Amino acid sequence: MAGFIPLILIFGLMYVLMIRPQQKKVKAQQALVSSIQSGDEVVLNSGIFGVVKDVEGDILWIEVFEGIELKVMRGSVDGRFNAPTEIDDSDSDSGSDDGPIVG
Repeated sequence: MAGFIPLILIFGLMYVLMIRPQQKKVKAQQALVSSIQSGDEVVLNSGIFGVVKDVEGDILWIEVFEGIELKVMRGSVDGRFNAPTEIDDSDSDSGSDDGPIVG
């Protein structure tokens, strides 16, 4: 009986360190893929960037260049990069400049 305790502890440690994070990653990827809609800027598993123009079930039409569209499976999307909202320069009067310091 005492010989099983280390095996149980090792399996528990493997679950916490390896299996559970992988399950979370898969769930996050599935949520991302299911939430894609027209107008989203995405990157495919192959590294191709484009904007989703149309969604037809599991098929996405992605415009990679003006007038050039690719027909891809929804599951081939690796990430989404929606354009950030524009920042008004009048709001950023904090005085800190991250640029180079010129003497």
